[in-house]
Amino acid sequence: MISKKMQAAIDEQINAEFWSAYLYLSMSAYFERQNLKGFANWMKVQFQEETTHAIKFFDYVHSRGGQVTLKPIAAVDTDWKNNVDIFNETLQHEQHVTSLINNLANIAVEEKDHATNSMLQWFISEQVEEESNVEQILVQLKMIGDNGYGMLMLDRELATRVFVDATKTAAP
Repeated sequence: MISKKMQAAIDEQINAEFWSAYLYLSMSAYFERQNLKGFANWMKVQFQEETTHAIKFFDYVHSRGGQVTLKPIAAVDTDWKNNVDIFNETLQHEQHVTSLINNLANIAVEEKDHATNSMLQWFISEQVEEESNVEQILVQLKMIGDNGYGMLMLDRELATRVFVDATKTAAP
C-alpha cells in the first residue's frame, strides 16, 4: 500500500507531467508557426514522452492500491522570442522536473517506500538523458546563430526523431 504522503506527491507529479506535455505541445505549435517542422516534431515527441510519464505514475499509484486525484492543468506560454529562448526555457523546465523527481525519491526514502524508490530510479535516469539532449540542441542553436543554412540542417535532423514509449520497457 502506498502512503498518503507519497500518493499526494505523485498526484502532484502527474499534474506536472501533464503540464509538461501541454507546454511541449505549445512549443510545437510555436515551431509550426515558424515553419520549422523538424523542431515542431521534436517537441511533439516530447509531448508524447511526458504523457507516457504521467501515465506511468498514474498506473503505478493504482498498482499500489492508491487512488489518483487529478487536478486542473495550469496555462502554459504560447510565444517565445526566438529558438534559443525556447530551448533555454526547455532546459530550465527539465531541470525543474529533475528537482521534482529527486524530491519524490527523497519522500520515498523518508517513507521507507522501497518499491516507489525503485520505480523512481527509471525517472532519475530519464531526467539525466532529458537534460543532456536539450543542452546539446541549445549548444548547437548558439553555434548556428543567425545562419539560416545551419538552422535548416538542424531542423532536418530534429525531424528524424521518432517517439518510442520507453516506459513500456522500463520496470514498473
